[in-house]
Amino acid sequence: MKHSIKIIFILAIISLSVSAQNYTLSGYIKDAKSGEAVIGSSIFLTNTKSGTSANTYGFYSVTFKASDTLGVVFSSLGYQPQIKKLSGRQNQSLNIDLLENSSNLQEVVVKASRNDDNVQKTQMGVIDVPMKLANSLPVVLGERDIMKIIQLLPGVQAGNEGTTGFYVRGGNSDQNLVQLDEATVYNPNHLFGLFSTFNSNALNRVTLIKGGFPAQYGGRLSSVLDITMKEGNNKKVAVQGGIGLISSNITVEGPIKKEKGSFIISGRRTYIDLLAKPFVKGIGYTFYDLNAKINYQITPKDKLFLSGFYGNDNANYTGASSLNYGINFGNSTATLRWNHLFNQKLFANTSFIINNYHLGLSTIQSGYVAQLYSSIKDINAKTDFEFYPNQNHNVRFGVNFSTHTFAPFSASIKIPKSGKVPKFNPDSLAIKTIINELAFYFNDEIKLSSNISLNAGLRVPYFYTKDISYKYLEPRISTKINLNQETSLKLSYTVMNQFLHLIPNSTASLPTDIWIPASKATAPQQSKQISLGIFKNFKENTYKTSFEVYYKDMKNQALFKEGTLLTQVSVIENNLTFGKGYSYGAELFIEKNSGKFNGWLAYTLSWTNQTFKDLNFGKEFPFAYDRRHNLSIVGNYDLSKHWMLSGAFVFNTGRPYTLPVGRVDVGNGGTLYNGTYADYTERNNYRLNSFHRLDVSAIYKKTRQLFHKSYESEWVFSVYNLYSRRNPYFVYLSTDEITKTPVATQVSLLPAVPSVSYNFKF
Repeated sequence: MKHSIKIIFILAIISLSVSAQNYTLSGYIKDAKSGEAVIGSSIFLTNTKSGTSANTYGFYSVTFKASDTLGVVFSSLGYQPQIKKLSGRQNQSLNIDLLENSSNLQEVVVKASRNDDNVQKTQMGVIDVPMKLANSLPVVLGERDIMKIIQLLPGVQAGNEGTTGFYVRGGNSDQNLVQLDEATVYNPNHLFGLFSTFNSNALNRVTLIKGGFPAQYGGRLSSVLDITMKEGNNKKVAVQGGIGLISSNITVEGPIKKEKGSFIISGRRTYIDLLAKPFVKGIGYTFYDLNAKINYQITPKDKLFLSGFYGNDNANYTGASSLNYGINFGNSTATLRWNHLFNQKLFANTSFIINNYHLGLSTIQSGYVAQLYSSIKDINAKTDFEFYPNQNHNVRFGVNFSTHTFAPFSASIKIPKSGKVPKFNPDSLAIKTIINELAFYFNDEIKLSSNISLNAGLRVPYFYTKDISYKYLEPRISTKINLNQETSLKLSYTVMNQFLHLIPNSTASLPTDIWIPASKATAPQQSKQISLGIFKNFKENTYKTSFEVYYKDMKNQALFKEGTLLTQVSVIENNLTFGKGYSYGAELFIEKNSGKFNGWLAYTLSWTNQTFKDLNFGKEFPFAYDRRHNLSIVGNYDLSKHWMLSGAFVFNTGRPYTLPVGRVDVGNGGTLYNGTYADYTERNNYRLNSFHRLDVSAIYKKTRQLFHKSYESEWVFSVYNLYSRRNPYFVYLSTDEITKTPVATQVSLLPAVPSVSYNFKF
C-alpha cells in the first residue's frame, strides 16, 4: 500500500512543472437566466487553437503564454457563444453568463468555438445525455424518464420491455455505478422497474461513461451514470410541474440571496392507489420521491452545497385465499459539499455523503408470517483536487473513504392467537456486516503535442473487513491522435474492481435482489477492457460520428448453483458458483444536435459469453442479455413555433433463454409436464423472437396568461409501441391436453399505449 501511494505522489510531482511566462484565466460559466452552472461548456483560445472544459461546478481554468491580446470563445450546446478579447499579459478571473438559444433553428456557427469535444477530448466511451432532447422524446404513461434514454445509446442493452434496467458492454445490472450528486443509488427504480426514481425536472446533467474510465471513478466494472442535480434559480422564483396519467410532479426553485445562493425542491407522487381503489380490491401501490438542494456562496473562493433525495415504493396485496404480502423499498441520500478555490490553478471539492437502500418483504399465509429485510447504509468522505499547472496538463487527484453496513434479516414465525402480527424493527438487528473501502487516485491529461494527447491515471482501492482485505492497482490510460482538424483516433485500457455482488441479478429490476460484499468465499469482481475508436465530425460539427470497438474480460462473476431454491437459502455464499466472462463488439453513433431536425442513430454489434465450472457442464454459454444486434433511431422535428414531433425506433435481437430438448416419461412422478420430467442439456440454448418498437409523440407549446402573468404551457401526446408489436416478455411451457406434447407460449407485456400529460412553467 505504501508503494502505491508513493507512485501517486511521484506522478504528481512530475506533472507539476509550470512555465514562468504563463498566465491563467479562470472563472465560472453559468446560465444567464437561472444562474445554474453550465457543466462541460467549452473554453477555446483563438491564439493557440486550444482550450478546456468547465467542470461539474461550472469552474474552468486555462493557462496561456503571454501575448498582447487574448481571444477566448465560451460556448455550450443550446447556448449562444460569447467571444471575449482580453489582455494576455496578466492573470485574470472572468465569470460568464451564457444565454440560451431562442429556438432550435440552426445556430450561428462560430468557427473559433468549434463544438468538437467528442473529437478533441482524450477520454472515450463518454456520452453526455442532452437533457432538452430527453425531455421531448416519447414517454410511457406520461412519465419522462432519463433511464429510458440511456437504453437508446450505443453499447447499452435494455432489460425486459418497459423497465429501466440497463446492461453495458456485457456487464450485469449491478456493475453500473449510478450516482446522484456523488451519492450511490442502489436501486434507481419505481413501480418494479417501469420508471426510474429520478425526476427529470430536478436534473442538470446526466453523463454515461462506459469505457476509458477516469481514475476518480471506481467500484464498478461496466459503467458510471453520473447525475447532477440542479442548483436552483438564483435570479428569481420559478415554478414548474406536470400532470400525467399515473403521477404528478412539481418543482419550486429560487434565490436565497440573489447571485449568492439558491434552493430547489422537486417532488413527485403517483395516484395509482387512488385511481385503482374503486375498481381493484385488495391491491395497493404507491411511490413518491423528493429532491432538494441548497447552495450558498460564502466567499468568492468558497461555496457550500447541501442536497438530498428520498424515494420510496410501497405495494401490498390482500387475497381471498388468506395470502397477503407487502413490499417496501427505497433510497435516501444526503450530500454536503464544499468547493474551495485555493488559487486560479487549484480547485478542491470536499464531500460528506450518506446514502441508504432498504428492501422489506413480508408474506402472510396459513397462519404464518415470513419477513425478509435487507439494507445497505454507506457513509462516505472524499476530497478531490483539480490542478491546472499549464496548458499541457490537467491534473486530478484525491482520496475517498467509505463504510458500508449490510443488515440482512429473514424469519418465519407463527401468528399468535391474538392475531396481531409482530412488527419488525430494522434498528434492532444484531447481525450486521461492516466493510470499509479506501481509495487513492491520480489522473493527468497531458498534451504531448498539437496532435497527440494522453490521459494517464492510477487508482489504488483497498477493501478490508475484520476477516479479510483486498488491495489492487488499477491503471487507466487513454490516448488521442488527431488525424486532422475534424478526425481523431483514440485508444484506452482500463482495469476495474468491484467489491459488491447483487444476487441474483433481476431481469425486470424487481426489488428482491440481495447485495453481498466480497469475503473469503466471494472474491471481488474484476474486469480489463481495451477499446479503440475513430471520431469524426462533418459540416462544421453539425454531424458528430464515432465508431468504437472493444474487448472486455471479466472474472469472479457470481450465479446461483443449479437447483438452488431461494426459499431454502440461508447462507447465500454457500449456494453460489463463480465463473468468468468476456464481451466484445462494435458501436456506431451518429448524432445531429442542431437545426430543425435533430437526434441520433446508435447501432451495436456485440457478443457476450460466460463460463462457470458448475453450470452448463462447464461449457461456455451466452449471457442472459447477449443480443447480437441493437439499433436505436431517435429524432425530433420542429414543425412550427408551437408544435414539435418526436419519435424513437428500437430493434434488438432476441435475448437467450433456456428450453428443454426432450422429456422423460415417469408416470405420475413429474412436475412440469403432468407425468414427465424435462431434459435440459444446455443453458440459454434458444432465443426469444426479435424485439422492435416505434414510439411517437407530439408536443404543443404555448405561452399563456394567468392573473396577468405569463407562463409556459406544454401538452404532450404520445403513443408507446405505435403499431402494437407483440414483443416477447417471457416464454412458459405447458402441455397440450389432446396431443400431450409440450407447447411454448410467448407472453407479451405492452401493446400500443397512448398517453397524455400536461406541463407548466412559471
